[in-house]
Amino acid sequence: MLKLAPCPKDKNLGSSCEMKALDQLPKFSLKCVFTDIDGTLTTSGRIGRRAYEALWTLHDKGVAIVPVTGRPAGWCEMIARTWPVHGVIGENGAFYFRFSKGKMQRHFVIEERERLNFQKKLKVIEKQILTEVPGSALASDQFTRMFDLAIDFCEDVPALPEAAIDQIVTIFKSHGAIAKVSNIHVNGWFGNYDKLTTCRAYCEKELGSTFEKIKHKIAFTGDSPNDAPMFKAFPLSFAVKNIKEFIDRIDTPPQFVSSLPEGEGFAEIVDHLIEKVEPSSFLIQNTPKY
Repeated sequence: MLKLAPCPKDKNLGSSCEMKALDQLPKFSLKCVFTDIDGTLTTSGRIGRRAYEALWTLHDKGVAIVPVTGRPAGWCEMIARTWPVHGVIGENGAFYFRFSKGKMQRHFVIEERERLNFQKKLKVIEKQILTEVPGSALASDQFTRMFDLAIDFCEDVPALPEAAIDQIVTIFKSHGAIAKVSNIHVNGWFGNYDKLTTCRAYCEKELGSTFEKIKHKIAFTGDSPNDAPMFKAFPLSFAVKNIKEFIDRIDTPPQFVSSLPEGEGFAEIVDHLIEKVEPSSFLIQNTPKY
């Protein structure tokens, strides 16, 4: 697994790597919430009423919401167009989509020729994994993916043991690919990007400031090992309770953790965010109205 640096100290939010309860959250300003989807917004694979209402609560307060997911381009097209979000980052940072002023804007990290070349290499990896790791399968949404290869280890197949998950990761890396473990898939790709690099680009291009300048006014919520770079970079980092299932795979845990799992935990986090945010900070511009 990728070895991350120790938890960074933050003069505003504390320096402990131990996850804190939400009632320890201090007052702060909030402009944007970046959030994972699977296992964070969803509960048993579906977005429940409370989690979806929490998205609308943030939206109605003027907070920009940007899902950051390993899910495919096909899903992200729908999310950007129909959810109360500012934009969406998909396939672990390969692109972001934003529906603004009645038009879909699509921003890709790599060029089309390079993407097609990488897809050929991923087909070789796909064949090896499905041959060598019994019980693994292509993710059911693979047909809508543009940039990565998603191997299902528990979404639509019986859950594989950790040794099998590690074997999938090893095969990806043996071909020089990047591999990240979510709560349901191992995603692999070629290219110098991840969730965090595209979050940084989104801040600069869509929120009008560099990540470093506004990092104390933006938050991230997640639940699994592929969120580790985000937990490390965001001083305002949160996880839902089910993060504890993967905590041994995460070198830099989030600052705060909910007492409830999955979508209920996300709603709990939003309740605390709204309670602690200074009212004058709800000033984000260009949040889509519905």
